[in-house]
Amino acid sequence: MKLKKIPADISLKTIKEAQNEIKEIITKLENEDIDLKDSVEQYNKMMYLNLHIQEQFKKKANEIKNTSLSENNKIDLKDIK
Repeated sequence: MKLKKIPADISLKTIKEAQNEIKEIITKLENEDIDLKDSVEQYNKMMYLNLHIQEQFKKKANEIKNTSLSENNKIDLKDIK
């Protein structure tokens, strides 16, 4: 399945909200009798939620990396002679 743009309702979720929704979908798929069409829709939604979580983690990792780099590159005035 090739994923396109993440739907707006998913991209607005926090990581925790997305994780909780994935858990709900898995429980529903495991415990309920769902027709094939519904199962496919739920699976696709779960894939978008997972992609959203991955993108959020990448974004946070880059923020941390950039913050660390900028802190390491700061020059303290007392170091200049």
